[in-house]
Amino acid sequence: MIDRVAIDENSDKGRGSASVNRRARRVRMSGKERREQLLDIGRTLFAARGFEGTSVEEIAARAGVSKPVVYEHFGGKEGLYAVVVDRETQQLLDMVTGALTAGHPRELLEQAAFALLDYIERHTDGFRILVRDSPVAQSTGTFASLISDIATQVEDILGLEFKARGFDAKLAPLYAQALVGMVALTGQWWLDARKPKKAEVAAHLVNLAWHGLDGLEAKPRLIGHRKA
Repeated sequence: MIDRVAIDENSDKGRGSASVNRRARRVRMSGKERREQLLDIGRTLFAARGFEGTSVEEIAARAGVSKPVVYEHFGGKEGLYAVVVDRETQQLLDMVTGALTAGHPRELLEQAAFALLDYIERHTDGFRILVRDSPVAQSTGTFASLISDIATQVEDILGLEFKARGFDAKLAPLYAQALVGMVALTGQWWLDARKPKKAEVAAHLVNLAWHGLDGLEAKPRLIGHRKA
């Protein structure tokens, strides 16, 4: 009996030590580290279940903290979601704009296509979040507005190419939206398909875009019966 009591006491002490150690580990995590942890957990859950399917309770449980800790850092689920979206938006914009370094227009198209596909491959959770219809108003807005921001980066390049060919440079924004939209929608499809390989997808995108641009008419005309 004495031995059993001793063992039980030691077991209780062991459990108590483990509990203390867990609390100590939580205390040692800085506010910045805790914030990053919550963002990582939130990103994973939002990507898998969407905004509505994710709860503050589950975010807190996965982080090993109480709900008030989440509220303290972000003011609630909406605040956490907005920060995640803002970060992913900036990451995608940085990758696209940073990739546009070539001089030849065709290579620029390749770089833009690869940049989006690279983002999808490396930041899959982030892209899944961005392409969902967001229920939360953010400064960066919707995926459509993000694509518009990327198109703005491209339209300056297209404008120079149009001028060189004697086309109306005022139409560059229209073509920029069309090209970026084509790549973005293909990227959404490739997000789940993942076939063919990334380089092959990029090659086919550029093939369609470039050969379309290569044979571009200065003043395109409609051949059907409808003219307006």
